[in-house]
Amino acid sequence: MGSDHVRRIRRMLRVIAFALVIALNASCAREAQSEAEWRDQMPEIQLPRKGCFTAVYPKLEWKETSCVTPPEFPYPPALGRRNPQIVGNGTDYSALVTGTMSSATGSFTTVSGVTSETGMIHGAGGQVADIFSLQLNTQRFTTSVCSADPACQGWQQFIYSSADQQIFIQYWLISYNTTCPSGWNAYPYPGPTDTSCWRNGPNGTTVARQAITNLASLSLTGNATAGGNDTVIMSTPGGTLNAANQDSILNLAAAWQAVEFILVGDCCNSQANFNAGSTVVVRTTVHNGTTNAPTCLLTGYTGETNNLTLVGATALATGPSPAIQTNQSNIAGTAASCSSAAGVGDPHLQTFSGLLYDFQATGDFILAEATDFAVQARHVSGAPTWPNVAVNAAVATRMGDSRVAICAGEAPLVVDGTPASLDDGKVLSLPSGVDILRFGNVYLVVDQSGNSMRAVVNSTWIDVSVGLGMWPTDVHGLLANRDGNLEQVEGRDGTVLNVPLSFEALYGKYAESWRVRPDESLLTVCGEEKEHGVPSAPFFAKDLDPAVAERTRRACLQAGVKEGPLLDACTLDVAVLGKEAATVYVGAAPPNAVGQ
Repeated sequence: MGSDHVRRIRRMLRVIAFALVIALNASCAREAQSEAEWRDQMPEIQLPRKGCFTAVYPKLEWKETSCVTPPEFPYPPALGRRNPQIVGNGTDYSALVTGTMSSATGSFTTVSGVTSETGMIHGAGGQVADIFSLQLNTQRFTTSVCSADPACQGWQQFIYSSADQQIFIQYWLISYNTTCPSGWNAYPYPGPTDTSCWRNGPNGTTVARQAITNLASLSLTGNATAGGNDTVIMSTPGGTLNAANQDSILNLAAAWQAVEFILVGDCCNSQANFNAGSTVVVRTTVHNGTTNAPTCLLTGYTGETNNLTLVGATALATGPSPAIQTNQSNIAGTAASCSSAAGVGDPHLQTFSGLLYDFQATGDFILAEATDFAVQARHVSGAPTWPNVAVNAAVATRMGDSRVAICAGEAPLVVDGTPASLDDGKVLSLPSGVDILRFGNVYLVVDQSGNSMRAVVNSTWIDVSVGLGMWPTDVHGLLANRDGNLEQVEGRDGTVLNVPLSFEALYGKYAESWRVRPDESLLTVCGEEKEHGVPSAPFFAKDLDPAVAERTRRACLQAGVKEGPLLDACTLDVAVLGKEAATVYVGAAPPNAVGQ
């Protein structure tokens, strides 16, 4: 073999080797670095056509698979009034964006204590293990498909059914009070004399039944493309994704502003039942072309439920994947809210934005005012022993047309001006949609928008917390910062105080501006205001007798209160009110800022 021929063969081999390297690099470039990154990236990769597809980690590509026919069962909208004691049927958190969103993903940040779950298959028969649905539900919206009835609204669901082992999309025409279009099913909603219509999209794809113990590895994504397709995608353990892609029916992309992610019963208003001691942290991620955190809405859209309750306030996240994060549990906890504030002890106020400051003036004050919602508190002096501190002696709320007050005494509950009795563990439902719940010495008042007032009636004082059904929102009062700015509070007259708050500024025009005027009082049902003053000097834990401070601080630490500003508040409260005052601080989240 001649040397020229050998050189040609070597050059050819080098070219082939170089081509292989390029191909290998290209292949590697199509692989994600980690499974978490892969799960985030895959929903952004456009599906090649309508149909059903699967993907396996780490390949960043979709492979076509066979579609199946979605199950012919309805997953109806929330019906009637919300029940704050269960999740679903309107009781849930949803994320609201500015403009419209193109996609949303529901997942579970943490799962604790979950060992089993049961549900009914297609809403009939006994309980079966691991029967539930995952749903991404949109808000109701305007759609051209409703042109035959202008009162009609569209509603869309991205669904995983464990009973039918598939993912699919369900479409609704709410209050379509005429003959349903061809291919749509009639459903008696919102009442037996009304009609709504529903249908599934043409494409479902198989996803194996998932054990509830897989929950932390599951996620559900819905995509809506303007002028294009709607897509549902589900991730399962082991690095597998399944997707179903089809023509948009309701043109969701032009109107998608809010979304709910929820685990509930599998169709037909059924319920998913978790074992006792279950807690899940639910994350709903939204994409609307910004890095802004979504607005929290304390509302839901589906009619299915689970046996958990919403616990505590939400967390809002900004960045490339804006989200809300919420807690559901069947372990007792604080009242649900999109944002909460409180006035506890003597009293220490913590605003919706998380600013902690003491407010020891006496009289009737506005704690919070928002649209169709207000909370007021009556402060009375600790004199003669503690003349420069005060405590809540009564609290009251206005929710729409209803007025509810909790007064000190043996019969604390007053509803619309009339004393009312409520047994422990019971609910009093008012015609206005307001529910009053009692758990021992705790009274919880909740409206259908998710606003709430929680009053804990202690031996000589009342602790109050206020929850908002929407956050951020326009709210004013002693429990609000100016425009949510931690560094500022604002009087009713527009006077702005900067943090740290001086004694003179706090108890001057600011305090006077938030006093309840006679024509707006919700507290007169608890008697007339008898005290109307301000402390003569600041009084904090450091102003206690050193021996008393040491004793009460030790009592707080023994109760489980952590070091920090809440320990100082507890130290003062235990001195003034006794050891039971420490309870409210145990496990409490620290403030975001301290005002004094």
